[in-house]
Amino acid sequence: MLFNSLEFALFLPIVFIIYWAIGYAHINDRLKLRLQNAFVVIASYVFYGWWDWRFLLLIAFTSFCSWGSGLLIGRGLTQRSLKERRLISPRFWMIANIVLNLAILAIFKYYDFFVSEFGQLFGISTESLLLRIILPVGISFYTFQALSYSIDVYRQKLEPTRDIVAFFAYVAFFPQLVAGPIERATNLLPQFQTNRKFSYDQAVDGMRQILWGLFKKIVVADNCATYVDQVWSTYDTQTGSTLFLAAILFTFQIYGDFSGYSDIAIGTAKLFGIKLMRNFNNPYFSRDIAEFWRRWHISLTTWFRDYVYIPLGGSRVGKWKIIRNTFVIFLLSGFWHGANWTFIAWGAYHALLFLPLILFGANRKYTNQVATYTDSAGTPRLRLLPTWRESLQILLTFFLVVLGWIIFRAPHMPTLLHYLEGMLQWGTLRASYRFFLPNEYIVYPTNLYIIAMIVVEWLQRNKQHGLEVLNTSKHKWLQVIFYYALVWMIIQNAGTEQTFIYFQF
Repeated sequence: MLFNSLEFALFLPIVFIIYWAIGYAHINDRLKLRLQNAFVVIASYVFYGWWDWRFLLLIAFTSFCSWGSGLLIGRGLTQRSLKERRLISPRFWMIANIVLNLAILAIFKYYDFFVSEFGQLFGISTESLLLRIILPVGISFYTFQALSYSIDVYRQKLEPTRDIVAFFAYVAFFPQLVAGPIERATNLLPQFQTNRKFSYDQAVDGMRQILWGLFKKIVVADNCATYVDQVWSTYDTQTGSTLFLAAILFTFQIYGDFSGYSDIAIGTAKLFGIKLMRNFNNPYFSRDIAEFWRRWHISLTTWFRDYVYIPLGGSRVGKWKIIRNTFVIFLLSGFWHGANWTFIAWGAYHALLFLPLILFGANRKYTNQVATYTDSAGTPRLRLLPTWRESLQILLTFFLVVLGWIIFRAPHMPTLLHYLEGMLQWGTLRASYRFFLPNEYIVYPTNLYIIAMIVVEWLQRNKQHGLEVLNTSKHKWLQVIFYYALVWMIIQNAGTEQTFIYFQF
């Protein structure tokens, strides 16, 4: 079920009404909590099973094994004698759950890729060995979420839960099930273990965030996709300037698509009294590539940091080991996105961009908001515009990110090389200029939508999302007009349903 579909528009209010009807039923709090969580699991499984009911067997199996491993790890950690701990080794059960989940992920996502590559390498036919299994939607997301639970229980960051219903709700919570944010059990699971009260202010803010997410997805990303797909399908006949314009539009497409999904997911969770972590923080305003990765897909970046980078030694080791650790997490991050050499090349590209920052110790240089200053009272304030230095840094970082997205977008390496070669043959700009005219590949209105998105997010860069506002009556009429304008643009651009890019991961 897609967030931008009619089915979801009917599904969400029905689930919302039943959920809070249970929450305010005249029954004891413990039973109320269990019924609410059970309903979340049912609703989430309906949402997920809308694509293919067979996917439910896999997510249920993953959830049950991870829940059981948590209990076994917790039991092993509480054994007092060495003999008992050897019989029930918490480390063994943690590793067993990691291996099991990664094996499932490898079979469904990577098996055919490795078999095919092996066959091509040695010149043998592997057709009979291919499984040709349908990739379950969101498998990379909920697998990592399940893994973090058993690791955190082993690290004693949280107690293992015996409440299987709450745990199933944690893994399958439908707003973030398919494309994140990848939540940690330390944040999300306790919220399913405590009674929740409806908050009007939180729900209204959630609706605003949903509206902003739909604008970024339907109005910005889907319009960019129309042009980008047409150029990529005929890239060998296009001029270099046209190819570069398509690369820029894909940069905004993937941002509007993925950050739009995250906004809808976080906003939807707020309707149910659940707070999810922020997944994007205006990454295209970054002043270097390290800052970009602190702002892009935050839940995945911090997952690899906490469960791979830091265990390898993190930044507490020598520079060469820091470089090694950086390459490891970026190659893994690239491979996490899919079984394709282009994703690995994309990860390696970003690791290379990190090298100068690591060598000069500048990878933690920018942790504040761009265009800030300190007033006479010592309070940080936002400037309306960045300085010239910041503007150049932002443009350079953006250009490097655009080149990276070309690698990411390419279906395979030969196409990538031909696309990059075509970009070098700049030719005439006339072929690109025509795409800015009205009714020509719809790029003219798309440019205006992109500018509107950039302006709003720049002005709101110190907020959690583009439409976050204070609860004041000042200029209320302007807010209402702006909301209606967004709704009108969404309706005008809501044509065929386009799936989210990250559903394939």
